[in-house]
Amino acid sequence: MILVINAGSSSLKVALFKPDLSQIADGMVSNIGGAARLKLGGYTAAVDAPDHASALTQMLAGLDTQGHKNTEITATAHRVVHGGTYFSKPARVTPAVIDAIRTCIPLAPLHNPVNLIGIEALAKSHPDLPQFVSFDTAFHAGNPAIATRYAIPVAQHAAGIQRYGFHGSSYANMVTEFGADLPHRLLALHLGNGASLCAIRDGKSVASSMGYSPMSGLVMGTRCGEIDGAAVLRIATDLGLDGADRLLNKQSGLKGLAGDNNMKTLLARGDDAAHFAVDHFCYWAARQAGSAIVAMGGLDAVAFTGGIGENAATVRDKIMAHLACFGEVPVHVIAADEEKQIARDARSLLGE
Repeated sequence: MILVINAGSSSLKVALFKPDLSQIADGMVSNIGGAARLKLGGYTAAVDAPDHASALTQMLAGLDTQGHKNTEITATAHRVVHGGTYFSKPARVTPAVIDAIRTCIPLAPLHNPVNLIGIEALAKSHPDLPQFVSFDTAFHAGNPAIATRYAIPVAQHAAGIQRYGFHGSSYANMVTEFGADLPHRLLALHLGNGASLCAIRDGKSVASSMGYSPMSGLVMGTRCGEIDGAAVLRIATDLGLDGADRLLNKQSGLKGLAGDNNMKTLLARGDDAAHFAVDHFCYWAARQAGSAIVAMGGLDAVAFTGGIGENAATVRDKIMAHLACFGEVPVHVIAADEEKQIARDARSLLGE
């Protein structure tokens, strides 16, 4: 069995897969460091989880209790948010890989450290268990320099200030799900509380709406999306760095426009603010889609994934109405399954 681990800043999610990639269990420890709770299948309970290492211990014990014996786990696969310029594909965990992930901590200070905690905790408790990592950024690592380079001095670029792109496992899963039917030039939109789009040509990313951080690009649930740097400086002057970070990442996007970051709720509301927020979301998704279409030299199909992309037909229709100027193309809806893709990555590396 392959155990997929997705460690967030204050949570730890897992999914357990058979070798054929059928999922047999999933769970989460939430509110790590506080009043932590474990949810595993239909079971929920308060647990003692002051840090991610203890949360992982609690989760492994829970799986064992429910009959998914730790001794039957043949590999673990971790989602790691940022691979910087080091990783263009999944990798088996080695000391050198751990060092590279640690080097990328300044690029993802809330996530890479907790990703490492899970890796290192398992290395201690299960030293013979092979571990693998899949990076949110890796799918976009082959983007050409003209797409990733900001027009800033070379020294800043050398320090890692460039466009990276995220949601890589989601887009990789989409490509896999298409199989031999993959369109030549595919506009892919991952729309959820976090939202991005990707220009995929012949199965490879050539441009992404997200940049140095996941805040850039499309309007999101609580993130502002694209914004002028001078506006960021003004907000930081007014609110301080922490206040600006909180406003741009936690209080903006749909929430900033209409007071709610739940697209389903906004679509059900009849007030002007909700209508404007939905229209704003769709307009900017389509406007940035035009840039992606230019990057891949045309458009053969569009695919939606993510909670909004899969479930909000109204949003899909509004975006496609904006894109009608590019001609009629097939529209696909692909179920998001990043955990399955991460398990798939690990299985592939196990076979090498």
